[in-house]
Amino acid sequence: MGKTTFSQLAETLIASEIVRLGASIKEKIKTGNHIYNYTIGDFDSTQFPIPKQLEDEIVQAYRDGFTTYPIAEGELELRQAISHFLEKREGLHYTPQEILVSNGGRPLIYAIFRSIVDKGDKVIYPVPSWNNNHYTHFTDGEHVMIEATRENNFMPTAEQIKPHIKGASLLALCSPLNPTGTVFNKAELEAICDLVIEENASRPEGSKMLYMMYDQIYWTLTYGDTHHYNPVSLRPEMKAYTVFVDGISKSFAATGVRVGWAMGPQELIIKMRSLNSHIGSWAPMAEQKAVAHFLKNDAAVDEYFIHFKSEVAYRLNHLADGFRKLKEEGLDVDAISPQAAIYLTVQINQVGKKTASGDILNDQSAVTEYILSEAKLAMVPFGFFGAGKESNWYRLSVGCCRKEDIETVIGNLRNALKQLS
Repeated sequence: MGKTTFSQLAETLIASEIVRLGASIKEKIKTGNHIYNYTIGDFDSTQFPIPKQLEDEIVQAYRDGFTTYPIAEGELELRQAISHFLEKREGLHYTPQEILVSNGGRPLIYAIFRSIVDKGDKVIYPVPSWNNNHYTHFTDGEHVMIEATRENNFMPTAEQIKPHIKGASLLALCSPLNPTGTVFNKAELEAICDLVIEENASRPEGSKMLYMMYDQIYWTLTYGDTHHYNPVSLRPEMKAYTVFVDGISKSFAATGVRVGWAMGPQELIIKMRSLNSHIGSWAPMAEQKAVAHFLKNDAAVDEYFIHFKSEVAYRLNHLADGFRKLKEEGLDVDAISPQAAIYLTVQINQVGKKTASGDILNDQSAVTEYILSEAKLAMVPFGFFGAGKESNWYRLSVGCCRKEDIETVIGNLRNALKQLS
């Protein structure tokens, strides 16, 4: 029997490199290695449990029999609670009719791409960034990749976007950014918004508009003096062209609870709802009821954020301090000061070095494997997020980091790097 051929999409879809890295980590664990796995954008629930009231509300909702289909756009009670949450905490006003609920952010992103992008349409997105390359591939769009740099905290600039904006259908942005944990500053985001407004004003009436997808799933997790900005608050005119991606997965360490939402122009939300209803990507009824009750409890939300954010910030700051100490000791590493999300951006520049056994680290993948084997530290290279494969920057996630392990992790890395010559 010859080779079976599937659809062109199935044949050309690239498997997740992070999943492949995860398989390598699991193999090492099976052979008795203790790996500090800081690759996954998830939480160890023993370190970061979901809010107790939310947990209680979920259990109670199941006991109350909320186990049937929800309505396609999300239960009205939940969309009203989301509207309250956004108004109170971000100053954004969206009616329930402008909000769509789904089982996490991914189906919403898929629906955004499917509702806006036709074959051959230009999709502008920065690299590194999470999965924009795959969603563009799903829709057979034209990839317009903006390579963000260290000088701009790995955030794309208006100057970089401007040459590509003519005729584009979607500008896919994320702030705080996965994988970097960095954010847009006010002036840069304003300049990008002005480009979108100007481009749409230049298009003939009735033609396809340029939309901005603004993924802000980490927006509640900012630290120190960092401030989260959004396009609609900065430029109210952007409300007609902006669709947000948001939810509870990161804000409340609730990645497995699967409740996300999008906010945007009502006509776009209706198209996305229709698409998602065919896929069946609803958030479970009981979880919707529970989240609706929890989001309206301002005191419980405030109490959770204070503790949760302090725990995440502690890990980010102490790991960043550890990398700075290694740099001060003369080792070729670096870290960007933590700004937001659960990620630390770190640099390990060791290509060309020789190991104690005489092997040469010929490329960045060899460096990644060496750090995994010798320091027992697993991180995700920026190359997995669309940056060049030889990028020596990494995403370090603290969602599964125990505070008591930080000194050991830095010590292991120090020892591994000092063995190189």
